[in-house]
Amino acid sequence: MDRIRKKRPNIAVIGDLMIDHYIWGSCERISPEAPVQVVNVSKESAVLGGAGNVINNLISLGSDVSIFSVIGNDANANELEELLSSIAKEKVTLIHEFNRRTTKKSRIIASNQQVIRYDDETVENISLSSEDALLQALKLNLSDFDVLLLSDYGKGVLTKSLTQKIITLAKDMNKLVLVDPKGHDYSKYFGATLLTPNKKEAVEATKIDIRDDESLSKALNQLKNSLDLDYSLITLSEDGIGLLDDDVKVIPTVAREVFDVTGAGDTVLASLGIAMASGFSIVEACEFANKAAAVVVAKVGSATVTLNEIEEYEHSLNQGKSESKIKNFEQIERIAKRLKEQGRKIIFTNGCFDILHRGHATYLQQAKELGDILVLGLNSDESITRLKGKDRPINQLEDRAFLIGALESIDFVVPFSEDTPYELIKLVKPNILVKGADYEGKEVIGSDIVDEVKLISFVEGKSTTAMICKINGEG
Repeated sequence: MDRIRKKRPNIAVIGDLMIDHYIWGSCERISPEAPVQVVNVSKESAVLGGAGNVINNLISLGSDVSIFSVIGNDANANELEELLSSIAKEKVTLIHEFNRRTTKKSRIIASNQQVIRYDDETVENISLSSEDALLQALKLNLSDFDVLLLSDYGKGVLTKSLTQKIITLAKDMNKLVLVDPKGHDYSKYFGATLLTPNKKEAVEATKIDIRDDESLSKALNQLKNSLDLDYSLITLSEDGIGLLDDDVKVIPTVAREVFDVTGAGDTVLASLGIAMASGFSIVEACEFANKAAAVVVAKVGSATVTLNEIEEYEHSLNQGKSESKIKNFEQIERIAKRLKEQGRKIIFTNGCFDILHRGHATYLQQAKELGDILVLGLNSDESITRLKGKDRPINQLEDRAFLIGALESIDFVVPFSEDTPYELIKLVKPNILVKGADYEGKEVIGSDIVDEVKLISFVEGKSTTAMICKINGEG
């Protein structure tokens, strides 16, 4: 995630923009005019759809976005431009065609069930003059983009001619081109970096019934070889992502309750794009896309995902795994801020924890009981040497952090190299600061930052010093 935040990629999205229009209401009777339901409307809403959902996901993930599309010159076009104005920071190039109807999909939903959908649109290729205008606008800024995403919904913007010109132009400048394809004829995507068909789409395009590893491998190889792709990829729903780079592999996903798969393909395209633009390998990018899609399908409608949500999802997967709990200052500051916004009570304590023993475990269990999240500041090896002498620490930082992180009571471990954790406490801003009872009557570093200081008694006879003395035969 840090790579994406630091990079903040600049991504171009070219494709079919549309409006997703929702009419919500209730249905309690049948019309006397015809055997149809009567829906009493309670509210309406409209959001960007098609390539617009890819754009929303990119912005939500922290990318700069430039938008290229062709729409009509109608009321729907005005509404779409108004929706785009809500993301006014983004660069928008829209070519208007006088006789074109801007796509608007209207869904009537009664008692949480979709009753009917009606589409207002033109489904035909854009004109040659529109192709040329779009291509010229793209050429002007192409050097600025890290990745190009082609979001094809089959409405006519990404004609075969325009698509091939974009791919050729991008390859000449060593730009990645990722495509969410549509239709049965994938030849127009020849030379792209990769495509993101789902299993059903891949079956239709390759005429291979994908039912096992062997047939998956055949489909991936056919797509890669026939289209001269850098990578071949097929999304497999709950099974993850099938990938062919040097060899065939399936990047697994982790099962999660699915509420709505609407827009999951847009999320995959956006997350692959931003990951690859940030320097992720293709395998890392697929793993990232899997996690992003897992978050989105747990939401209703064409939803978006944030880096924070993906981090929370990763944390839920890694609960109990020691390495995942170890964070640096920048990471814990961001995590603590998010947790406090969620109303979670954060507890902070710190120490050397050189030789982990029962006294430590008991102390940390009691600290965790004071709130929701326990953050532990862990002295670095150098700071322990300064505090305890040249013979300490016994265990190095990497080992101490791993052992402390293995405790169920610990949520996050943050190493610090200073003599005191004051700067770390300033970043975390915990609700409660916990120290041992031996601090009774003494100044507690960081007490001026927190709401409350709690002192916890140690287990009698259990200390690192006592253990070292015993090992040395001194007691």
